[in-house]
Amino acid sequence: MSTHPRPDTVAEKIPCDVCHQEIPLSEAMRFEAQDYVAHFCGLECYSTWKQRSEVPDQQDKKSKP
Repeated sequence: MSTHPRPDTVAEKIPCDVCHQEIPLSEAMRFEAQDYVAHFCGLECYSTWKQRSEVPDQQDKKSKP
């Protein structure tokens, strides 16, 4: 009788970059930025992150003459 390795039943989990909820890596939505990869549990968290990341850009444009 040969033994076969069992599949790993515990999926690797990562935290959402916004709400920090643990999500399986296979289910995470990914956004690849210039220097890093951000993971999100859904579109709502992605939208929140995107709005937060755009605020400094808008302030920089206002301060430039």
